[in-house]
Amino acid sequence: MSRDLALHGMLSQYVNRVLQGNCLSLLKELPSNSIDLIVTSPPYADNRKMTYGGIPASRYVEWFLPISEELKRVLKPDGSLILNIKERVINGERGTYVYRLVMDMREQGWLWTEEYAWVKKNTHPGKWPNRFRDLWEHCYHFTKSKDFNMYQRGVMKPIGKWAQKRMRKIKGNDRIRRKSKTKSGFSLKLTNWSKRKLVYPGNVILTATESANMNHSAAFPTDLPAWFIKLFSRRGDVVLDPFLGSGTTAVAALNLGRRFIGMEINEEYCKVSRARINEVRETLHGRRLVASARVN
Repeated sequence: MSRDLALHGMLSQYVNRVLQGNCLSLLKELPSNSIDLIVTSPPYADNRKMTYGGIPASRYVEWFLPISEELKRVLKPDGSLILNIKERVINGERGTYVYRLVMDMREQGWLWTEEYAWVKKNTHPGKWPNRFRDLWEHCYHFTKSKDFNMYQRGVMKPIGKWAQKRMRKIKGNDRIRRKSKTKSGFSLKLTNWSKRKLVYPGNVILTATESANMNHSAAFPTDLPAWFIKLFSRRGDVVLDPFLGSGTTAVAALNLGRRFIGMEINEEYCKVSRARINEVRETLHGRRLVASARVN
């Protein structure tokens, strides 16, 4: 039996299920090097006290490092971890525990490969005496090696209206590769993009938030995990979320033809996520029936 088949058999009891319990204990049950992608948003320090107890900022790194060690063990050598997290304000200044966590995870053997910014385009206005409202959050990208799976074509986007006008006036210098005048080291040959309809995105993800309709105090939008799932996995891959919450990562994975493993300690959130997942399964099943009927 090949190694892949053996791993598939060992994972089968966990795949496409919501597992209730402490993720640190549940992760120990999973085989090593078995997960293609991890997308998660752990409880933020001192927040969600009613549901998650509220991990003090002073102990946050200590609390998370055993979990990240297990995540590194179960992730495949060419897999990725996306960690959505934001530091909170403590005594009038930004806490440093998230940055300490990033550095300590590097000491743990992770590569801090990239950082993406999730920009929330529909947040409510607010006023604070010494700062403005948070409109974005970190999405840290960690890998186990420099050679990891990345499917950039999966997240290409329309080139934008700017190109319609700019490409109509291609001049002589646009037909040669020119180095940036800012001496950044980048160069550009505009004619390479004259017939392009799609281009690669930047590392800023603009999407709306979701919360109240998910019965969860900190639900992130389905578009957020979906973007990373398309970028770092293929159909049939296994996507893990050790802090599943209302099930958003699982829903995104199913809609994109991936398998999932969800872990959640809160019983009520397990119920919410299972209900959402079942709804998606019914919708997908209906679509398959319709497609089959059309073929016949």
